[in-house]
Amino acid sequence: MSRLLLKNADIVNENKRFTSDILVENGKIKKIAASIGEPADREMDLTGKLVIPGMIDDQVHFREPGLDYKGNIESESSAALAGGITSYMEMPNTKPQTVTNKLLAGKFDIAAEHSYANYSFYLGATNDNIEEIKKLDVQRTCGIKIFMGASTGNMLVDNTEALELIFQHAPIIVVTHCEDTPMILENEKAYREKYGEDVPMKYHGEIRSAEACYKSSSLAVSLAKKHAANLHVLHLTTAKEMELFTKGDLKDKKITAEVCVHHLFFDDRDYDARGTYIKWNPAIKTEQDKLALHKAVNEDRLDIIATDHAPHLSSEKENVYWKAPSGGPLVQHALLALLDLYHSRVFSLEKIVQKIAHAPADRFQVKDRGYLREGYWADLAIIDLEKEFTVSKENTLYKCGWAPFEGHTFKSSIFATILNGEIVYENGKVNPVRFAKELEFTR
Repeated sequence: MSRLLLKNADIVNENKRFTSDILVENGKIKKIAASIGEPADREMDLTGKLVIPGMIDDQVHFREPGLDYKGNIESESSAALAGGITSYMEMPNTKPQTVTNKLLAGKFDIAAEHSYANYSFYLGATNDNIEEIKKLDVQRTCGIKIFMGASTGNMLVDNTEALELIFQHAPIIVVTHCEDTPMILENEKAYREKYGEDVPMKYHGEIRSAEACYKSSSLAVSLAKKHAANLHVLHLTTAKEMELFTKGDLKDKKITAEVCVHHLFFDDRDYDARGTYIKWNPAIKTEQDKLALHKAVNEDRLDIIATDHAPHLSSEKENVYWKAPSGGPLVQHALLALLDLYHSRVFSLEKIVQKIAHAPADRFQVKDRGYLREGYWADLAIIDLEKEFTVSKENTLYKCGWAPFEGHTFKSSIFATILNGEIVYENGKVNPVRFAKELEFTR
């Protein structure tokens, strides 16, 4: 399809809400105007439908290569389109771990063949791969990921000298998972002595405590300040950590912060009902922490909202506390969860669009995406704000076959998704033809 005309769209973009037509030609937005009468290959009347830039998710784990039984680039990117997510940045803790430039290139090759959504990938940092970091192609890779908390294999960077070198020499934005492992291990020991193997899930946020989060995130911030590094701290969870970050436009910041949908939606009261299915690292914490995160989003102390999509099988999740892995699938339902918070008057639509599209595009310097602008790629999420959507196993597209929101009825639904000017999700189905592109950056 070379020309697509969207009529009477209710647009939210760049802190404005207005009704307009959008003409898409050869994958890009050609014109945004009150009334467009030009011919098109297809015309869609979107009266009553909300149109926003597609979400750019800066933190996903699609599990390929090596953990494909949980999910893969094909399955999870397809689910992302059904959730209005048009671009993603994928993490390095796969098998093998993406800690060399050669392995990184291999991931791009997989995505070029199998991804349904636009893509980029992180290089993972270790205690000893500083030379790989120095050689990184900054025009291709979204960033460098440091696990400054518990991780698998050799991806926990706990050597002080190695951390100093990474922050000193990183040629690109550094993103961090921040939890202090020694503090967590001490907490684990105390709870194991008290409860044995079957620790109640409600204590997960005390084991992976606010203090452990703050100790690690404050270290990351101090290192970034010391070396004038570009730092983006991922999935923050606590009220105390908010003091580490400044309010205001992220364009004026070298240190920015992210929050994930599940930490905005759930709190520790939900563990009793959903158990290990909402076990994440960092942990979902108290209602007071959740409310502090809401406030920090609204005052622009938290800059980006992401998913940390990380599928596991139900058979893995249905385990006692110590054996159940942390993480869960989110890309199909994250935007719907945020729209529920809009309906609850927690966030405005303008604020949601800022945090899921404009801000990640700006922070990672993504070229020609994240906004509805003439000349930009036509990556759009079309939403029916008033049509409910109940999550079930039958309508869940994740390869793992479950969702943490099962049984929940969202107040809104995804009507359609447009990727690079093509309708890729409509009438509850993902287009089997792939139109994804590798993300480009302006660095």
